[in-house]
Amino acid sequence: METNISLKAGTASGTVLSILPNILSEDIVKTIILAALGATVSFTVSLSLKWLTKSKNK
Repeated sequence: METNISLKAGTASGTVLSILPNILSEDIVKTIILAALGATVSFTVSLSLKWLTKSKNK
């Protein structure tokens, strides 16, 4: 059982370390900006739909 855990840990860390040099800081910044934009749009649409259905029910 212990070798199974160390095998998974070794595979995961090897995967991360092989991907890490290929990720540019520009990509990380772009991802953060797009995630924030997506969350904002999702929140705004949710509030709008809630407001529309609330006013429609009255």
